[in-house]
Amino acid sequence: MLTGKLLVMAAAMFGFGFLLVPIYDVFCEITGLNGKTGNTAQVVAEAPNLDRLITVEFTGTVNQGGPWEFRPAEARMQVHPGKLYATTFFARNTGDSQVAGQAVPSVTPGQAAAYFRKTECFCFTRQDFAGGEAKDMPLRFMLDPDLPAHVETVTLSYTMFATTTVAAADGAP
Repeated sequence: MLTGKLLVMAAAMFGFGFLLVPIYDVFCEITGLNGKTGNTAQVVAEAPNLDRLITVEFTGTVNQGGPWEFRPAEARMQVHPGKLYATTFFARNTGDSQVAGQAVPSVTPGQAAAYFRKTECFCFTRQDFAGGEAKDMPLRFMLDPDLPAHVETVTLSYTMFATTTVAAADGAP
């Protein structure tokens, strides 16, 4: 009797833990919490708002001392909502072996994430680097003209994670 109850309780706890990630993602999508930016832009021909300037700041960090040198090409830029802009991020594998990396974005303030549209981003795919290889990786974006009026500065932060070595990621021994 007690064993059965404990097994049911353990299964329920496992199920709850398994469901936490999708529940959190839905919660963040609904509330805009944590600056999630899963949106890619549906670039629609609309006139940019040339009367408004927003400062977009860029930051790049490396997760737990990974084998990377990683930084934005420019720290900030002034943009007009509705206009498409391009910049790059520089990344270099500081190690001798091949590695694969993935950049994870975050936007602050969180409510601005829904208005940040990326048409091209290195964060969409895994980036493979040979030992010592360096790349300038593209980012094309725009801010939606409906961005709330009180938002004057938006920060786009990327954290670079070493996902695995390239050989292991490609299924080679």
